[in-house]
Amino acid sequence: MPDLIACLPGDGIGPEVMLQAVRVLEHLPLELETVSLPFGGAAIDEFGDPLPAETLAACRSARAVLLGAVGGPKWDGGSVRPEAGLLGLRKELDVYANLRPAVQGDIDLVIVRELVGGLYFGARGVRDDGTVFDTLEYHPAQIERVVRRGFELAAARSGSLVSVDKANVLDTSRLWRRVVNEVAPEYSNVQVRHALVDSFAMELVSSADRIDVAVTENMFGDILSDVAAAVTGGLGLAASASLGDTGPGIFEPVHGSAPDIAGTGHANPTAMLRSLALMLEHGFGRRDLAGAVSAAVEDALVSHPTPDAGGRATTGEVGDAVLASLDKRLAGLEVGAT
Repeated sequence: MPDLIACLPGDGIGPEVMLQAVRVLEHLPLELETVSLPFGGAAIDEFGDPLPAETLAACRSARAVLLGAVGGPKWDGGSVRPEAGLLGLRKELDVYANLRPAVQGDIDLVIVRELVGGLYFGARGVRDDGTVFDTLEYHPAQIERVVRRGFELAAARSGSLVSVDKANVLDTSRLWRRVVNEVAPEYSNVQVRHALVDSFAMELVSSADRIDVAVTENMFGDILSDVAAAVTGGLGLAASASLGDTGPGIFEPVHGSAPDIAGTGHANPTAMLRSLALMLEHGFGRRDLAGAVSAAVEDALVSHPTPDAGGRATTGEVGDAVLASLDKRLAGLEVGAT
């Protein structure tokens, strides 16, 4: 039976960039079946729920989940926000390790973000006196498993790992640092150092080429990966892979739904297609196909830049260019296989 890919187009430019990903999937020598499912604001409009039960069930049974983008001003102020579906899906699939690569020129780094704990999942509410609160908390086991992911990734790359926290202020960060120090002796081939989140943000801007792998908590990782994206070309290029220990991963662009350009043909599908390449590598173990897709995307970046990259290519034209390059590269793989 073909492997099922759950496609969640979502909102804004999500359906437009997802279309290009599906086109690429159909070109690959894999037995795949894609299913498009309601999610985010679109699902709120149709079902009153950003993560309908049928969508969640299909994601659970899939080999991998591809996600476009969610949210937009249309749903701001509503009792249910599209982002609640995103957080819920991450939690339900327990994809605790979010890998966010940033690559350009001499820069080739990965931020490993803890994804299902911390401030985004803590208790929150409004007290009688009008005070609003959000709670940041972590259990040592939550920290340990994502820290190990960071060490393992660093060991497979340059052997250099930065653990990012705010240990001079936050008790959760002091716990984070303690767990890192306890795990470190098991990875003698990795040199680890600690950095405070504010100074590390400056380091990303001034000397990102000296960073290989960084591991950090949920909110810090969210912010820092956007900084890394800005340093390496913008959110339109930034991909991510969210991985757990079992079940499907979620592969999605770092960018939002960009409702201001939805329907104009100006959306850059690069981040979505790079996320697809991450799916091939981490979800299917096919580094050869991941490399072919990545190289085809890089070709299209040069030949067909979109408006955010100073060009005029449309979303579909980028997809066409990727497919043309991919066909040649896949033919090369077949020749190499014989």
